Amino acid sequence: MENTKLQVSEGTMLPVMEAFYTIQGEGTFSGSPSYFIRLGGCDVGCVWCDVKESWEAEKWPILSVESIVNQAMTFPGRTVVITGGEPLMYKLGPLTATLKKNGFRIHIETSGAHPFSGIFDWVCFSPKKFKKPHPSIYDKADELKVIAYHNSDFLFAEEHAAKVKSTCQKLLQPEWSKRETMTNRVIDYVKTNPNWKISLQTHKFMDIP
Repeated sequence: MENTKLQVSEGTMLPVMEAFYTIQGEGTFSGSPSYFIRLGGCDVGCVWCDVKESWEAEKWPILSVESIVNQAMTFPGRTVVITGGEPLMYKLGPLTATLKKNGFRIHIETSGAHPFSGIFDWVCFSPKKFKKPHPSIYDKADELKVIAYHNSDFLFAEEHAAKVKSTCQKLLQPEWSKRETMTNRVIDYVKTNPNWKISLQTHKFMDIP
């Protein structure tokens, strides 16, 4: 047991809630076939989170990096999205190095609430009000995706947009349960502020698991 805890702390074993091959539903790469690795454990606590069952890391099997990558290799796509939970709770260097060695393009979706680790081809930074991002995320972010749940989220989005690099893609995404009210507000905001784009959860509209 102690050895397993040590390996988790080093990132050579990780709690995996689920891993599945699907179509990326949101963000810059929406519509692309991707293999998702959802790590268990999150200390951010978004009230509108649609995978709250991921929050407790202890509920999920702890797998070696090698077994995680071997499973990914059984599918034809070679883009992996590491998500959670909050994946940066763990040292991701061993997982990303093994994925890269096996020819994968590697993306991450993170709130940025923990120190950055790992090697990625694309970093989707989705900051949350519930836990302040770690400063190490800002120069790594290729995509800033802010969830629009409340009118105050537009100012929140701009505060983080001011800290990312100039090449970072800036996306606003209506929160699913508030889509009837927030979608039009997001449309109006993007029309007025054309440095932003809209992200939609197309997998929910299309019922893609």
